[in-house]
Amino acid sequence: MHAMTFNNSCSSPVLPADAASLTAAIEGSVLLPGEAGYDDERAVWNLNHELKPAVIVVPKSSADVQAAVTFAARQQRPVLVKNTGHQMVGKAQGAVMIATHRMNDITIDTACRTARVGAGVLWSEVIAKAAKVGLAPLNGTNPTVGVAGYTLGGGLSPTLGRSHGYAADHVRSLDVVTADAKRRHVDAESEPDLFWALRGGKGNFAVVTALEFNLFPVSRLYAGGIYFPGERMAEVLRAWAAWHPGTPETMTTSIAVMRMPSLLEVPEPLRGKFLVSVRVAYNGTTADGERMVEPLRAVAPAVLDTVRDMPYSEVASIHNEPTDPLPYYERSIMLREFPTQAQDKLIELVGPDAETALVLAELRALGGGWDREPAVPNAVVTRGLPYSLLAVAAGPLSQEEQLKRSVAELLEGMRPWQADRRYVNNLAPDEAADAAAIYGPGCYERLASIKKAYDPTNMFRLNHNVVPAA
Repeated sequence: MHAMTFNNSCSSPVLPADAASLTAAIEGSVLLPGEAGYDDERAVWNLNHELKPAVIVVPKSSADVQAAVTFAARQQRPVLVKNTGHQMVGKAQGAVMIATHRMNDITIDTACRTARVGAGVLWSEVIAKAAKVGLAPLNGTNPTVGVAGYTLGGGLSPTLGRSHGYAADHVRSLDVVTADAKRRHVDAESEPDLFWALRGGKGNFAVVTALEFNLFPVSRLYAGGIYFPGERMAEVLRAWAAWHPGTPETMTTSIAVMRMPSLLEVPEPLRGKFLVSVRVAYNGTTADGERMVEPLRAVAPAVLDTVRDMPYSEVASIHNEPTDPLPYYERSIMLREFPTQAQDKLIELVGPDAETALVLAELRALGGGWDREPAVPNAVVTRGLPYSLLAVAAGPLSQEEQLKRSVAELLEGMRPWQADRRYVNNLAPDEAADAAAIYGPGCYERLASIKKAYDPTNMFRLNHNVVPAA
């Protein structure tokens, strides 16, 4: 039997009088459905997903967050935290939504090589500021993603991850507000259990208001993408699969099968094309990088080759992901191996002869630093798994069944090589009930115990939810 959760009063609307008392308690904004600004604040990255919170709080400070959490507890409502909304679970019906984007301070400590950022900061902002002093973070593929949510879920950096591991491994401390509305400075000494759980446990334990993490002395990379005709997928895939295990940890790489839409936003050489792209990021000399990548370039003539020496500030060009919201459906699994039979199956499922609505099937090679336990262990559970496989289908909600079917066909087809743990940052909104499977029994039981200590009523449940232990 699980711990008690909030009752059904969260389905009722927030009354104007209640909202007025909340507004009086905070410096930021309070918005109810129908009010100016409400729709802008509830908008998320995926245009096929919608949030319908009972009230939105846009805090300017951690004191505002405390007031919002106090209000939610008094009204017995769950709390959802949103920055950019790249990964939302559920619709937040009746919830108190905390939109963190105004909490956007960034401080770079060049001597200690750290950044301290507010909960509303984006990776693009950290990259730009750190680059000015020759430093780099463990950012993700898309610069428009928020730092906090990405890091709480682990953080797979396509630039420096194979050298240094998960972004969560390099968090020094977090400032949070827990379900009892207390502000806490969380690090390995002050709150060791909560520190362990927050780094990998996503948004299950508190509202993060700021976090401090390591930066690295990297100012340039040899990086980019080589785009081949999709008809050459088999040759390119087999060459990449044989090549990448022999590369040093300073080389991070992935391969993507792409069916590009015919949109003006897509560069002309790629627009409307079926392609297979090898993406690389090498933290070393251009000469060494060119020598290392040459076997891939020799496989087939490229449609486009963007691999070059670049300043770290331009790393978004490696994956060249969309920076405006769009409608899509995505899921991912981890693979425990990628033998010849798995390569054959992937070619069958997304290659030239496949009938699929997927715009992207990406296989990312892990290993190296991603396999090593950090100095201060955390709740990231995907160490030791060599590959992440992501499937993305794009289209409006009216095509939802087809989108989900195309994603499911790929992931089900690769099931023989699927690992038993999941990477929480790339899970779909409707996989929310599967947290025990995501984390595995041992890790999940510890998370559930910590959840009971810090959030016994499951206030923070609008996520891939860890339920408080019995």
